[in-house]
Amino acid sequence: MAKRGGFAGGMPGNMNNLMKQAQRMQRQMEETTKALEEKEYSAAAGGGAVTVTVSGKKELVSVKLSEEVVDPDDIEMLEDLIVAAANEALRKMEEDSAQAMAKFTRGLSF
Repeated sequence: MAKRGGFAGGMPGNMNNLMKQAQRMQRQMEETTKALEEKEYSAAAGGGAVTVTVSGKKELVSVKLSEEVVDPDDIEMLEDLIVAAANEALRKMEEDSAQAMAKFTRGLSF
């Protein structure tokens, strides 16, 4: 009579290996996430007149402005350059993060 329940034919060993691999992958993902959060990404706009740096934690770290871009009569242009540089720096950060994490999701389908 066939046994019910449990795993047949050595599956517990395979399950242990699978759990160890999952734990190793989780540790690697945590290490990668921490390394990404410590990185900084910069981007410039207006031919380098505005440079913005963001962290891997999606936080604005710094904004550098060239003197010639500071025109009290054209604040709107300066605002646009800051936004453009910030968005580009964030895009770089997201792209780097996606590439770093892709190695963990290759071959997985959800």
